[in-house]
Amino acid sequence: MTNFFWQWTISLLCLLAGLVFGDTGNNTDSLASVNGIYNTSITPKNLPWNTYNYCNAPHVNAKHYRRPTNAPHAKLVYVNAVIRHHKRTPDNLYPNENELNPVPWNCANLRQFSFGGGGAHIFHETIWNGTCDEGQLTEEGLQDAIRHGQDFWSVYHHELGFLTSVDERDIFVRTSTETRTFQVASGLLVGMDPGMSSRTFPVTTQPSPIDSIPPSYACPKADAVRAAFQSVPAWTDHLHANTGLKARLDATLGTAGLDAWASWYDHFFDTFSSRTCHGHSLPCNSTGACIAEADAAKVFATGDFEYKLRASYIWNAAENATAYSQLTFGVFMLELAQNFKKLRSGGEAYKLRFYVGHDGTMIRLASLLGLGKSAPLRWPALGSEILIEVWEVPGEERFVRLIHEGTPVPGFEWVPLNTFIQQLDTQVPSNIFARCTGD
Repeated sequence: MTNFFWQWTISLLCLLAGLVFGDTGNNTDSLASVNGIYNTSITPKNLPWNTYNYCNAPHVNAKHYRRPTNAPHAKLVYVNAVIRHHKRTPDNLYPNENELNPVPWNCANLRQFSFGGGGAHIFHETIWNGTCDEGQLTEEGLQDAIRHGQDFWSVYHHELGFLTSVDERDIFVRTSTETRTFQVASGLLVGMDPGMSSRTFPVTTQPSPIDSIPPSYACPKADAVRAAFQSVPAWTDHLHANTGLKARLDATLGTAGLDAWASWYDHFFDTFSSRTCHGHSLPCNSTGACIAEADAAKVFATGDFEYKLRASYIWNAAENATAYSQLTFGVFMLELAQNFKKLRSGGEAYKLRFYVGHDGTMIRLASLLGLGKSAPLRWPALGSEILIEVWEVPGEERFVRLIHEGTPVPGFEWVPLNTFIQQLDTQVPSNIFARCTGD
């Protein structure tokens, strides 16, 4: 299969201006509990460090990182890292967005040079409040990406000595074509080395119609599997059980009768979490009616429940589930398999391959790697992280260790490299294009 790549060189300096780390992480309200955090990037001190945090997922860091205990003399020789982008503005807008979100989204301190020429906010007074676009990485999201890079470097440079410098000869970076993903890549690199703020670094992408990271390539057969899931009783029953909640949300937000807001809670989850993760208030309309925090918490729980259902029925347990995951993400799994085969044959030029994607990237990868076997898969949080380490033991073969959200995955702490490559190969359908199109 031929792989097509575009390569961009991003200027890191153009993304950085006036960064202030102001989040204290002392929240104790109902949106920050042991069941999940939805209102701060910093996990409250009264909760375990690796508590599920939708605003900023736990990730590898020197304080909690542990070398393989079964092989004290092993040497780390290779890493593939895959993460979701960090905090952004909502990707979905209400019919009366400006009325419902009076707090402006401020992107004035996040200078971007990814556009040709100037631009203007046409009719922004009635549609969008602030200086950001929808779905755009925010200054706070960039700050989280920089922290993520700092923590990553604290392990793989300071702790292990695996990387000696941020060098394009050692590090390969690929993102989706969404601007926020290569902005996150820049934040990561600056976190690893502040000197990168005045340098450039190559970032690779694929053309958007065939990009395997989101994934965005066409696969009608997989689409049919997903569409059929929307009618299974487990899905329709949960919608019926929440009709009271849906009526309250519609009355306040003006979303009644809109199909995109009726078949799942994804859009409500997105618009609420984008606000709460950035410290914005929940929406209030012109009559003074506001979304209650209890209803927001219910939306977050329902959205997470929907993701668990989709993970179980579409990505794990349902009839054709394996086929769905393999068809939609098989091309990326093929790329991973090729990476590790290059390492095995001595042809890999890089020490680290770093990918920045989306929630759809992370849930498919987690499912196909088998991470759902050790614990139920949840909605991949912002900054969600999966690391694939390869360790070498003198006189023995190489072994793979998986780390998810900063913690080694039970059952995947020490897998022979050849076995791991075979597992990747089994997730790549033969002639995937023909299977997707039904030809």
